[in-house]
Amino acid sequence: MTPSAGAMSPSVIALSILGGTLLLAFWLSLRSASTSMSLEQWSVGGRGFGTLLVFLLLAGEIYTTFTFLGASGWAYGRGAPAFYIIAYGGIAYIMSYWLLPAIWKRATSWNVVSQAEYFARAYESVWLGRVVAVVSTAALMPYLVLQLKGLGIIVSEASYGAIGANAAIWIGTLSTIVYVTLSGVKGSAATAALKDVMVLVAVVALGIALPTMLHGGIGPMFARIDAEYPGFLVLPAKGMSPSWFASTVVLTVGGFYMWPHTFASIFTAKSDHVFRRNAALMPLYQLVLLFVFFIGFAALLSVPGLTGSNVDLALLRLSRQTFGPWIVGFIGAAGLLTALVPGSLILMSTATTLARMFRPASATDAGASVGLARIFVPVVAAVALVFTFRGGDTLVTLLLMAYAMVTQLFPALLASMMRVRRVSAAGAMAGILVGELTVAVITLGDMKLPALLPSWPSAITDLNIGIVALLLNLLALGVVSLLIPASRPVRTG
Repeated sequence: MTPSAGAMSPSVIALSILGGTLLLAFWLSLRSASTSMSLEQWSVGGRGFGTLLVFLLLAGEIYTTFTFLGASGWAYGRGAPAFYIIAYGGIAYIMSYWLLPAIWKRATSWNVVSQAEYFARAYESVWLGRVVAVVSTAALMPYLVLQLKGLGIIVSEASYGAIGANAAIWIGTLSTIVYVTLSGVKGSAATAALKDVMVLVAVVALGIALPTMLHGGIGPMFARIDAEYPGFLVLPAKGMSPSWFASTVVLTVGGFYMWPHTFASIFTAKSDHVFRRNAALMPLYQLVLLFVFFIGFAALLSVPGLTGSNVDLALLRLSRQTFGPWIVGFIGAAGLLTALVPGSLILMSTATTLARMFRPASATDAGASVGLARIFVPVVAAVALVFTFRGGDTLVTLLLMAYAMVTQLFPALLASMMRVRRVSAAGAMAGILVGELTVAVITLGDMKLPALLPSWPSAITDLNIGIVALLLNLLALGVVSLLIPASRPVRTG
C-alpha cells in the first residue's frame, strides 16, 4: 500500500469506489439518452435487441439486491429452505424455450409495449387490461421496495457507515429517475452489462475465498455446520417442509416471467430465436447462486447472532470483517448496481403501464404517451420510497409476497396460449381477482394456514399461501368461464 493510500480512511476508499461506479453507470446510461424517443423506443428499445442484450435483461435479472443480500441472508438464517432459489430459476429458464417465443410472436404482431396491453389484446377486453395493470403495479411495489431497502443496506455497510441507509436510498433513487427518464431501456441494458460482470466476479470470488480462508474449504465448512447446527442443512418436518419447498418452487416458476418489467423485456428482442439460444445458457447462470449460499453459510460460523431482518447483513458484515476497504468497496459497488438496474426496469415498466392505462397510444399521440410515461417515473419512485422508509420484513419475505401476487396472472397467460381459447375475459378476470384477494386477506391479516386449519395435516398447512390462492384462482377462472363463456372460441395461434 502506498503512503497516500495508507493515509486514506477505509470509508474514503470505499466511497471513492462506490461513487466512481455510480458515475460510470450514469454515463453508460446517458449515452443512450434522447428526448425524441417514441414510447416503443423508450420502453422496449424499438424491438431490436439481440441475444446478448436480451440475455442481460432476462438472465441478468436474477442478480438483484436479493441475490446479494436476501439469498445469503436466508442461507444464514434458514439453511436448507434457501435452496428453493436454485430450483425455481433453473426450471423457469428451461420453460422459457417454449413460453417466451410464443409471447414474443403475439406481442410483436399486436404491437403492444406493456404486459397489461398484452392481456387486453389477448382477451379483447380493455377492462381485463386495466385489472392486470393495477395488479402488476401493486405486485411491483414490494419488489421495488426490496431493491431500495437493499440499496440502503449495501451502501451504508460498504461505506463503513459514512453514508446512512436513507441517504443512500435517496441518492440511488434520484440517479435512477434521471437516467430512466432520459434513456429508457437502452440505458438499463448498458448498465446491466457492467452490473453482471462485477456481480459475477464478486460472488464467485467471495463464494470460494470466504469458506477457504475461514473454514478450510467448502466441504469442511458444511461438516462444521452439520456438527454445530444439527438439522440446519435439511428441510424441517413442519413449517418450511418439503411441502412448503415444492409449493414455493411451483409458485415462483409460474411467476418468474410474470413480473411486468421482465414481461416487457421479452418485447425488446428482434426475433424469437433469441430466446431459444438464451434458454441453453440461462440455467447455467443460476448455478452462480450457489456461491451466494456459500457466503451465507460461511457467515453463519464467523458472524453469529444476526436475527430478524439483520440476517440480510450477513454478506457485508463478513466481508468487512475479512477484507480491506478496496475489496469491500468493490463488493459494495457491485451490490449498488444490483439495485439500480432492476430498479430502473421496474420504474420504466410501471410508468409505461400507467401511461398506457390512462392514455392509450395511437399514431397521433405517441409523443404524448412517452411524455406521460416519463412523468410517472418519479411518481412511482415516490410511492416506493414511502413504503421503503416505513420499514418492513426481510428481503426474501418481501419477494415471496410479491411473487404470490404476480403469479396469479399465470393461469390467464397460459389460457391465452391455447390454439382455441375457451377461457373468457370474465373468467380470467375473476380468477385473477380471487387469487389476489386471497393473498391480500391472508397476508395483510397475518393469517397462517396451520391456525386456520388446525386439524389438517402439515403437508397441506405448510403449502405456500400463493399456491392456495392459485388453486382458488383456477377454480374461479373455470367456473366463471362456464357461466359467462367467450362470445366465440378465439383462435390465438
